[in-house]
Amino acid sequence: MFRHGSRFLTRATTSMKWRRPFSTDLPAESVADSNFIEAWRKVVPNVEPPKTPSAFMATRPATPSSIPSKLTVNFVLPYSSELSGKEVDMVIIPATTGQMGVLPGHVATIAELKPGVLSVHEGNDVTKYFVSGGFAFVHANSFADIIAVEAVPLDRIDPNLVQKGLTDFTQKLNTASTDVEKAEAQIGVDVHSALNAALTG
Repeated sequence: MFRHGSRFLTRATTSMKWRRPFSTDLPAESVADSNFIEAWRKVVPNVEPPKTPSAFMATRPATPSSIPSKLTVNFVLPYSSELSGKEVDMVIIPATTGQMGVLPGHVATIAELKPGVLSVHEGNDVTKYFVSGGFAFVHANSFADIIAVEAVPLDRIDPNLVQKGLTDFTQKLNTASTDVEKAEAQIGVDVHSALNAALTG
């Protein structure tokens, strides 16, 4: 059986045909379902057919042929916009898979953020924020959208309050009796441990 495995594999891969080519680009215009529109006009001739969400999507910017010299960053929080269209040299984000550096020309990526330090590098200037979590969307056209639940500049964090919070949440974790209490205490320990590591490291 295994002797013929390579032959079957070769036959399977050569006979495979994709139904449509893979593409990350959005179409220039949304293609409406003509059968649906025709049926709609028969039933309700005086009302325009409803539009789907894809009808409102703008086309994605084209991927540049050469790598730009700068990375354009949008960094937003639920209550404010920290950076909007800022051109920088590099961003280092605290992804759940580890620290991730994003440079111009980075491959398109979606990364979940964990509590940690977000570094924005612009020439010799480095601005550091502590983020509690969120997502980073890196686009192929050297744009990066970073959405965080909470963020604060690293130089505005009080180390004494961090130590107190870490002690309090560790004590709550040790005395928690329900799963909800344990989960809440664990989140507090994780965030304060990351804050402490950011301040000491």
